[in-house]
Amino acid sequence: MRLFTALWPSAAAVEDLSAVLGGEPPGSWRAAVEQLRGFRFVPAGQWHSTLCFHGDEADPARVAANLRNGVAGLLREDPGFVPPRLRLAGSGVFRGVLWVGVVPAPEEDDGGVTRRSLHRLAETAGADSERFRPHVTVARWSGGGVRTDHIAGWLDDYAGPAWSVDSLDVVASERDEGVLTYRTVHRVPLTSP
Repeated sequence: MRLFTALWPSAAAVEDLSAVLGGEPPGSWRAAVEQLRGFRFVPAGQWHSTLCFHGDEADPARVAANLRNGVAGLLREDPGFVPPRLRLAGSGVFRGVLWVGVVPAPEEDDGGVTRRSLHRLAETAGADSERFRPHVTVARWSGGGVRTDHIAGWLDDYAGPAWSVDSLDVVASERDEGVLTYRTVHRVPLTSP
């Protein structure tokens, strides 16, 4: 069992992006996808933003305890901390991955405070906030050597509805007979107890 800490987009955010991905992509995008070996969309129920990977041998109870302590410490140090309001917007490509960005909601564009809050949550989960790139993986493929700028460009102008982050979730990634599933094993609210 592989563990990671994640943020889940709201149902409205998932529904909105699902409608866009289910629509007819531009011809250049469709042609580019046909050249990618093993191209497949990630099921919408698995869309999440990973804050930190904990590994295959991590103890779920220990990870959750560390996360609870981290959130309590964050709220103690910054009593005015407000969980960020986010949205899915824009896109990009890593090797073999199409992603949609996780960014502050437009009304939260506050000189970087919300972005810093999101990075503080990643640090609280155990990540290196300088290397943290908040995103949701929406498609994967294998191999390389094919131009993918058309694929990333299809969603450059995408901006979904905002949602409020209310918890950090410790998630187990499990594979059974080739099928990957994600299961929240601990939920840590972003409020004082």
